[in-house]
Amino acid sequence: MKPLETQAPLIVYLDIKSPYAFIAVKPTQALETELGMKFDWRGLTLDIPSYLGSAKKTAGKVVASNRSPAQWLNVKYAYKDARRYAERQGYILKGTEKIWDSSLANMGITWVAEQAPERLRHYFDAVYPPFWRRELDIEDVDVVVDCLRTAGVDADDFAAYATGPGRQAHDSLQAELHDAGIYGVPTYIFDNKILFGREHLPFVRWSLTGKQGPAPDMAYPL
Repeated sequence: MKPLETQAPLIVYLDIKSPYAFIAVKPTQALETELGMKFDWRGLTLDIPSYLGSAKKTAGKVVASNRSPAQWLNVKYAYKDARRYAERQGYILKGTEKIWDSSLANMGITWVAEQAPERLRHYFDAVYPPFWRRELDIEDVDVVVDCLRTAGVDADDFAAYATGPGRQAHDSLQAELHDAGIYGVPTYIFDNKILFGREHLPFVRWSLTGKQGPAPDMAYPL
């Protein structure tokens, strides 16, 4: 798997631990359905401490942090902004208590895309909403396996996959993303264009439907 290469009309990069990716799933799925296309959904495991520092909470109180005041303001605004749109979609979005290693859950995206792509929406439903309600430990392989099974996907070999070929494929792809110009989620890729943020969905739709009329401005459709 190469970061920019696909047979699908659109690559969609997501991270289960990203609030902005969470609120992008439903409108991106709606576009996929509207156009009758099959998008190439992929996981991108963000290294959040590298640019926003790290922190951990216990019972709602910060017990460890190396974030600057500016980084804390950035994080707090990001959650406030994402929560606004999550609530419009009928979701609960609670700030996380720590920075999660979301690689297992993101490998789950690839597993479903390869094993049962028609169940991918069910996997997102099994993972995203409960994680953002603080009900899911996405670092526990057994939890991810349960999510796969809830989504109707065979998960008998997922644990071995996640420590073997799945881990190798995940780490190899992550190592190439920055050099390819992919830094965040959601990221949309088509025709060698890299677009970061769901506000680009109207432009994506316009491009995938033949570029009829003037190009649309950025927006946040539900």
